[in-house]
Amino acid sequence: MADAGQRRAVVFCVGNRLMLDDGVGPAVYDRLVADYLIPDNVQLFDVGCMSLDMLPYVDDYDVVLTVDAVDGTGDAPGTVYRFEPDAMARHSGPEASLHDLKLVDLFDAASLMGFEAEGYCLGMQVGNPSPSEFTVGLTPECAEALPLLVETVVAELHRRGFVLEKKIS
Repeated sequence: MADAGQRRAVVFCVGNRLMLDDGVGPAVYDRLVADYLIPDNVQLFDVGCMSLDMLPYVDDYDVVLTVDAVDGTGDAPGTVYRFEPDAMARHSGPEASLHDLKLVDLFDAASLMGFEAEGYCLGMQVGNPSPSEFTVGLTPECAEALPLLVETVVAELHRRGFVLEKKIS
């Protein structure tokens, strides 16, 4: 666990920029870096796909957020969600991450090693996560809802004591 003096948070922005709406996590990363002052006790990563390489962060940080595309909810593209890790459990279908390693898997592995942190997933229902050709960008519905997901990430961090200030243009 991080120093008792100052809590630390990490945000994993998950997704593939080349696959339309699967790139919602990296799109959030870009907006956070461009629009906000990130305090020293918050670390942002554009991670591509989740992997067990992120395991040490569960020990090094007090709060772990993932931002990811979700599918199978039955809701409109652009709908924003907040999940506990167990809600995105080991299954496909509603509330499933589009990626093989899910936050719950990362926390299960961390628990086996004695690591402990708070974890949450913020996600967006996608419109097209797998275009027939590599395509950078988001579908119009997801692009329009992107500011809401960014604000949700900022609010979730703020609620846990991590304040990101908007840059003055």
